[in-house]
This record gives sequence, structure tokens and C-alpha cells, in this order.
Amino acid sequence: MSGDLVNLRQFRKQKDRRDREAQAEQNRISFGRTKAEKTLTRALNDKAEKALEQGRLEREPDAE
Repeated sequence: MSGDLVNLRQFRKQKDRRDREAQAEQNRISFGRTKAEKTLTRALNDKAEKALEQGRLEREPDAE
């Protein structure tokens, strides 16, 4: 007839920890990138921008 006693404060804290950990895991999946991935992306963007600038034609100012 006697049931297990449950400390509600501890139960709430455990539940909050599980919820925060689940949210953190989801954020790591959604937003996490390694430093190497960030560096590679930055290098590729810089290379593309440099190639674009090299192909730009410069206009000479009109001589009056």
C-alpha cells in the first residue's frame, strides 16, 4: 500500500536538466559548425570575392 516517495523539487530539477540537454543537442545539430568548417567557408568566400574583383572593369573618369 505504500508507494515510493518522490521529492518534487528534485524531480522538477531533473526534468529541467533533461529538457535543457535536449534543447542543447538540437542546437548543436542545427547551428554547430567546427572551426575548420568556418575557416573553409571564409576562405572560399574570400577567393570568390577576389575573383569577382579581378574581373571588374575600371571606368576612366571623363576628361572635360
